[in-house]
Amino acid sequence: MLVNMNDLLNKALKEGKAIPQFNINNLEWTKYILEECESKKNPVILGVSEGAIKHIGGYNTVVQMTKALIDDLKITIPVVIHLDHGSSFESCTKAIEAGFTSVMIDLTKNSIDENIKITKSVVAYAHKRNVSVEGEIGHIGLTSSEAIYTEVVDAIKYVNETGIDALAPAVGSLHGIYLSEPKISFERIRDIKNATKIPLVLHGGSGIPEETLHRAINEGIAKLNINTALQVAWAKDVRIFLNQNSDIYDPRKIINAGEKAVKETIDYYIEFLNRGKN
Repeated sequence: MLVNMNDLLNKALKEGKAIPQFNINNLEWTKYILEECESKKNPVILGVSEGAIKHIGGYNTVVQMTKALIDDLKITIPVVIHLDHGSSFESCTKAIEAGFTSVMIDLTKNSIDENIKITKSVVAYAHKRNVSVEGEIGHIGLTSSEAIYTEVVDAIKYVNETGIDALAPAVGSLHGIYLSEPKISFERIRDIKNATKIPLVLHGGSGIPEETLHRAINEGIAKLNINTALQVAWAKDVRIFLNQNSDIYDPRKIINAGEKAVKETIDYYIEFLNRGKN
């Protein structure tokens, strides 16, 4: 069942839990995620980056592929198709018109006033079509860079003026593989949550210690984005398979050699996120 993410995130925030966003990269990964989340009866947000959209074939391809898998696999859990880090108003509207049920607009490289102006337009367009919107304020960088922590006053201004449904603040997490333990600011999470009253999103969730994630969720994180952990697990098992089976050339066997690792990683995060408050 395709839904937007509002009810899921608000319920998770109230219960002190978080909904996972697992990013998809192709048909196989979409199938793995849907199958495993269905087996655990856990709602899921399918994150789709602009790069993944291009790789898969386009916005319409992503939606139709996901709908077909939901039908053929008899998926009954709530599923969100979410544009991850949409870079423009045009990208978000393309996703919405294709059937995405949620979008993220990421204009953190712009001034805060320009960010607010465009985000407000995305929200107006999306809400008329029952699509949820995630916004970002403060820069969530790569592991080779430093995060620019979101100021509470900026978060208040951004949320109040745009009407977004969920906020991704910069609180110390980074995208990719962590080269050192991230410096998550729990105080900043708590202050932004208390000030804005909306669900918060933690990007770069892969590799953050369990204790840190638990506390971040307890302070107000209601959506946890996971991508790198799945990629690393998949790549490890596929490399082992290829090293042990140099005569195999069937792409189905090669790609599916990483299925177990991906599903085990999904299981880990689902179990972890459902533990709730400590």
